[in-house]
Amino acid sequence: MVEPALTQLAKLTASETHRLDRVIVAISVNPELGTEVPGTLLRDYADEVDGVRVIYYVTALRTITIVGYVEA
Repeated sequence: MVEPALTQLAKLTASETHRLDRVIVAISVNPELGTEVPGTLLRDYADEVDGVRVIYYVTALRTITIVGYVEA
């Protein structure tokens, strides 16, 4: 992880971390879970139950790069 991501993660509450973790696990099991963002290689997944939105990219080697947003 890069320093800005580590700083942001440190600011999450235990509940927010748990909610984000649940979505990350779901995406790792099924990388095609989200919808394609037109004109890009990005995918967008929103879990309205947990209030988490994730924009992510799956590489050819199935590595997943994630940017997450946790709603209050």
